Parts: sequence; structure tokens; C-alpha cells
Amino acid sequence: MQDSQGDEPEMPRRDLDDRLFWLANEKEIRNAQTTDAYFLHTKEVLQKNHIDSRVVMEVFARDVPYLDNWGMLTGVYEVAKLLEGLPIDVWSFDEGSVFVADRNSVMYEPLLTIEGRYVDFAEYENPLLGLLSSSTSVSTRAAKFRIAADSKLLLSFGTRRVHPALAPMVERACYISGFDGVSNVLGAKLLKLEPSGTMPHALVQILGSQEKAWHLFDTTVPKSVPRVALVDTFWDEKAESIKALEALGPKLWGVRLDTPASRRGDFAKIAEEVRWELDIRGGKKVKIIASGRLDEENIAKLNPIVDGYGVGTAVAYPPVIDLSAKIVEVEEGKKSEFRAKRGGLGGRKAVFRSPGFKDTVSLDTGKANRGGSLLKPLLKNGKLVADFQSIDDLRARVMKDLDELKTTTPSLQWR
Repeated sequence: MQDSQGDEPEMPRRDLDDRLFWLANEKEIRNAQTTDAYFLHTKEVLQKNHIDSRVVMEVFARDVPYLDNWGMLTGVYEVAKLLEGLPIDVWSFDEGSVFVADRNSVMYEPLLTIEGRYVDFAEYENPLLGLLSSSTSVSTRAAKFRIAADSKLLLSFGTRRVHPALAPMVERACYISGFDGVSNVLGAKLLKLEPSGTMPHALVQILGSQEKAWHLFDTTVPKSVPRVALVDTFWDEKAESIKALEALGPKLWGVRLDTPASRRGDFAKIAEEVRWELDIRGGKKVKIIASGRLDEENIAKLNPIVDGYGVGTAVAYPPVIDLSAKIVEVEEGKKSEFRAKRGGLGGRKAVFRSPGFKDTVSLDTGKANRGGSLLKPLLKNGKLVADFQSIDDLRARVMKDLDELKTTTPSLQWR
């Protein structure tokens, strides 16, 4: 409706008051403002009624959404920074640890244990689980891809599918779990890597010519960037691969096949065609990189012929590792009582590992019994006491574990 003078009515302002995007900043996360309301209600009840019982809480996964029974824990560093300064003690598996989850047993491995007054950390349960679940879900799927790809090049291409605020987390989790490179610029910067990637279909479409796109890329982009030609924009992959070799000759490092699943038919046969046509024209050194809705089964079929993979949505939006946090002990007076909810298991637990990821969970009867447990001190009265490895050292340790997992089936028992 127009006003009496014919002017357009003023539209109500719909911008957010204090930010551009619907995301929490670091301060809000650190102050537990992203928690759920019922934690605040619980804290208010306890405080106003002068109840300050100490508790032991465990964070765990009862199963993983895969046929095998293991996951890859990441996000521990962020949890440490979240809880740092609170008057609590925290123990945790190391960042990048393999954990075992047996869906056929009531037993679970506590991945992180918190001891302290519940009122001091109640509101942190929500962001704590979010940090661990998000990162662990990505790193677990990334680890599955690393094993499936064997020694082939593996690149993370998936951050366009997630909220931009989460991009560095996705790239970190992928790199720790064995990916060789990441495409996201900020993610790579924080990891101290050069971002991976060459060109999108958009460049070829704008120029209207594959050859022109490849030539301009070659004459414009720094020589340190491998000359990888995207070869499925307008024509058949085989035809464009031949043209790319003719256009760039010995400068052609590789070709990337990004054909969507709806059009590619048998991807392995297409890759075989490309390999043959390149080889007979003197392009035996040209690598074939596959991308576009890949999963572990696709990669297993492509491994004999393909040299590397760009994995996107499958790793950036993986099946969720459903982590839970439950109280297992509550202090009454000067005595600590085992107290678990229905379906839970009371008592603080320790986790011990034998070679081959043969894990044993037992009741932790005291500090002396914690020696050798996979649960190591993370915070002592709020002070960070863990010694975190560098990203590269962490990745090297994870890669060693993944090599072992290729021939080992983890197991979980309890006593």
C-alpha cells in the first residue's frame, strides 16, 4: 500500500542487529551462549538451592554409522580451549585417536571424562558435544576415504557444502585423517599449506573454449600450481583429454574428470578410455584425477586406473558420530556414588589398549589405576596440561594407525 503522497511504504528492517551472518562468534561460543536452555534452568535450580555436588561425566559414542566399529576422534584441542579456565579436571583420548564402538555391547569407551561441580560446567555440554561431534564425524569419514584410496592422492573439495564458518574445521579434520591437500583458502592458510585446485567449469564456460581456458590458465597462474585440465565441460571426457594433451603437451600434469553421477555411466570404464588415449599419444605421465560424488566404493573400483581423487560432499557432510555426555558418579557428602541414567553404566571408567586396537574398559578405582589408560590429563583445575602435537606430527601418527587398520579389526571388551 502507498502512503497518501504516493511514496512506496518503508519496508521493515530484517537485518540482524549485531552481525551479518547467522553464526556464533568465538566469544559467544567460549561463554557457552550457544547452549540449550535446559542447562541454564538446571544450573539455576542447583545454585538457588545451594546444591554444588561434584560429578563425573563421560563423553562417548555407542556406535558409528559404518559397517566397521571404529572412529577417529578430533576436536579435542577446541574442547580444551572451550573449557580452559573452568575449575574442573578433564581427561581425554589424544587428538586423532582411533576409538572403538561396539553396537552389539552395552559397553562403551569414554573418550573424554570431566570431574567437577556440575554447576561449573553444565552449560558447556552443548558446545562441547558440538565441537567433538562435528569434527569427529568429518575425520572419521576422511579416515575411511584414506584407507579406500590407499596411497593415491586425496584432496578435500567439500567446503562449499558447509557453512563458511566451519570450513577450517572440515579441512583440519580431513588433513589430520590423511588427506594430502585441501582446497579451501583459509583452511589451507591455518594449516600452513598451499590450497589445492586449478579451475572450475565456470572459467571454460565464460571463455567458450576449453583450449583457451587451458592456455590462459597456463600463461597466467604461477608455475608452482600443477597444470590440471578440467576435461568434461562441453565434450566427452576422452575427447577433451586428448585436446588438453595437444594444447599443453609436456606441461600437462593431469586431467580431472568431474562428471556427475547422473551422466557418467561406468566411471571406471571412462577413466580407462582416457588412460588409453593419453598413453598412445605420449601422455603416460599425465595423471587422472577423479571427482564428483565419490564414495569409498567408487574409489575402490577406480584405484587400479586413477591417480588421485577430489572428495567433496561425502566428507564435508558425513554421517554423524552421535556423541553423548552422561553423568556416571555423583558426590553425596564425602562419598561418591555410582549413579547412571537408565541404559547407562555407572562409575568412572579407564580404557586400555593392546596391540591391534584390542581395547579393554574397566572401572577406574583410583588415580593409580589410570596409568596407561587412553584417557590422559587434558585440564587440571582448568589449566591446560596436555602437550598437543603439531599438525604434521599428528597426521603422521594417524597415518600409521590407518595403515594398521587396513589389516586389523578393532575389538572392545570389559572387565
